[in-house]
Amino acid sequence: MMGLDGLRDVLSFVRVPGQTPLDGLYEVRPRHVLRVRDGRRVEEKYWELESRPHADDLATSVARVRELLEDIVARQMVADVPQCTLLSGGLDSSALTALAQRTLDSDRVRSFSVDFAGQVENFEPEQLREAPDTPFARELVRHVGTVHREILLNNADLVDPAVRSAVLRTWDLPYGDGDLGPSLYLLFRAVARQSTVALSGESADEVFGGYLWFHDPRVVGADTFPWHAIGHRPVADQSTAFLDPDLTAKLDLPHHIADQYRTALAAVPHLDGGSPHDRRMRTIGHLNLVRWLPVMLDRKDRLSMANGIEVRVPFCDHRLVEYVFNIPWSMKTFDGREKSLLRAATEDLLPPSILTRRKAPYPSTQDPGYDKAMKQVLAEIIAEPSSPGLPMFDVDAIRRHVEAPVEKAGSMQERGLVNETPIRMNEWVEAYGVDLAW
Repeated sequence: MMGLDGLRDVLSFVRVPGQTPLDGLYEVRPRHVLRVRDGRRVEEKYWELESRPHADDLATSVARVRELLEDIVARQMVADVPQCTLLSGGLDSSALTALAQRTLDSDRVRSFSVDFAGQVENFEPEQLREAPDTPFARELVRHVGTVHREILLNNADLVDPAVRSAVLRTWDLPYGDGDLGPSLYLLFRAVARQSTVALSGESADEVFGGYLWFHDPRVVGADTFPWHAIGHRPVADQSTAFLDPDLTAKLDLPHHIADQYRTALAAVPHLDGGSPHDRRMRTIGHLNLVRWLPVMLDRKDRLSMANGIEVRVPFCDHRLVEYVFNIPWSMKTFDGREKSLLRAATEDLLPPSILTRRKAPYPSTQDPGYDKAMKQVLAEIIAEPSSPGLPMFDVDAIRRHVEAPVEKAGSMQERGLVNETPIRMNEWVEAYGVDLAW
């Protein structure tokens, strides 16, 4: 059964640690272990991110980051099964791939990248992505000499009902973010044919401050989660755009999000002294590590392990996280850019084009055919009187959306938060026989 709290968890873009959308079903919280003794359950915290004074100067800090990365990658490259790296051509994955190749020395690392049919030839710059990934990934391959394979996906792959059903079953819960779920699932399925262990650059943005929301003064000053403030429309409005208005009023997502934000703020460990800006940037860093990153890692774990792939995340090593978290923000951005420390620590390993490349998110297809296909799915849902999600939806709003022409591809945020929310909810309720209670 799913009640209002469960629906809030799905729609708010803020996962409550330990909570699931299903009443009475909980997860073990990050940094905790659950012990069962004599019929009693005790959840114990085994690790906490602490604030400590940072005494190292810039040169020492850069050297320490490099030292840690070399040791972490060397440790995580130990495996008795075929291994590889996931390469986007961005700073994070390129640095890991270069370090992995240096670790193996005489052997050649396998690397994999993903892109979409026609994307390089027809690419259009976006707010968060100035250029396609493929040319940068190819340049890194030439630079370090990996054995590389490009996984090319098309709309038929991304909208395939069997693939989308597999992604739903992999999640078990109605979470998702547009075409990213099917894309990642298909990438991991292809990688599994050649490798069993993969190194990923995930979490470098949370650790080193790579996301745009770390660097936009408007977002930094917003009294909410930074990933909520980055858009021009409140998340609560986007995720409920196709919900029944009475249900939206009952949910009161703005109040729920504000309450979770206050709870998250109270958990941030601060140092005495320091400027208000330093305090705020420490807060944003902690929110990203404790509230945002677990969602990213959950997605990665589920979609990779469903294909028999163990994806390792060197940037999540607790030694690196603890050290970088306590470095002052001015030092983390000493060259006026994002992830200054990571760039400085790996600059001898990478070509200039990648060192100077602006942060870009995981790719999303720019083919409007994808959005047309999703509209067709929505049309079929509202046309079928027995669709189990109908009591949740504003059918007229969905109909207007379906009938509007598709002029260009939607953003990943539009797809994940708005356009595909009714699809995910309807498919999940139907597949799992979930009762709705509100």
